[in-house]
Amino acid sequence: MMDIMLLLALSLIALAILGCMFRLLRGPSIADRIAALDTIGISILSMIAILCMLLRTEAYLDIILLIGILTFIGTAAFARYIERGYVLENGDDETHR
Repeated sequence: MMDIMLLLALSLIALAILGCMFRLLRGPSIADRIAALDTIGISILSMIAILCMLLRTEAYLDIILLIGILTFIGTAAFARYIERGYVLENGDDETHR
């Protein structure tokens, strides 16, 4: 019974990823596209966690951490780009002489 519930959860998350792909491709604004990309990353993270439970293994837990870190860094970089127009600074400011 538990395996059926996990497979149902996997299929619902796959549908959610499809919906986010639509928003990623047709989003009216860049902020909508960034939110969709972040949601896709978290959904993939969730799918891997459910697969770990289905396969009764802990082998993929490191991948979950890696995807979480990369999703966070990507979202933060995109948000900084929207806010300032660039991601990394030159280092040519007055304080570092």
